[in-house]
Amino acid sequence: MASSHQAGALRRFFGWLFSPSGSLSVFVLLLVGVVVGAVGVIGTQVGIAMSGTTEFCGTTCHSHEKFVYPDHKLSVHYTNRTGVRPECTDCHVPHSYPAKLFYKAKAGLVDAFAELNGTISTQQKFDKERWRLANIVWDEMKADNSANCRSCHNPQAWNPEKQSEDARKAHKKFFSGKATCIECHTGVAHKDVEDPGETQKAAAPK
Repeated sequence: MASSHQAGALRRFFGWLFSPSGSLSVFVLLLVGVVVGAVGVIGTQVGIAMSGTTEFCGTTCHSHEKFVYPDHKLSVHYTNRTGVRPECTDCHVPHSYPAKLFYKAKAGLVDAFAELNGTISTQQKFDKERWRLANIVWDEMKADNSANCRSCHNPQAWNPEKQSEDARKAHKKFFSGKATCIECHTGVAHKDVEDPGETQKAAAPK
């Protein structure tokens, strides 16, 4: 009796699953949903990977190719004795989802608008905006305690004996929560930027 009841329940379930819903069965609608979802997820991952390389970030925009990328190529994050080279997204984009997607969408729109608007289209414009733009990035890194820096540089793996005295003192501040990576290492991937206000003060007649 129980077996007959189970068979009836299965028939009703599959009857509902394959019964028309409008012009299509529920099964077909579910199948279409799965396919669309899979294409969306795979397409998103492919897009993230393709747009996450240093080559893409450095050459897609005219301004980046002319002013940002050449500067980055001179940094220790591009060429160094160990051959470790992080991608631009390793430093500039959150590593977790969905924060990564939201950040890339926002940054892409901001960069596209700035490129179309010619915000840093010349060396003079770039130099004028550089301090402001650098501070936006630094503030973001300070806000999350330089999380992206620490995804590669594990503080627990540091060997203080191989660090300079100044580095050991600075890292004590880090461990006590009084400083974060970007406060000392602002010039590690790009040329360090000087505060134009301080530069003007220094140049002012005494």
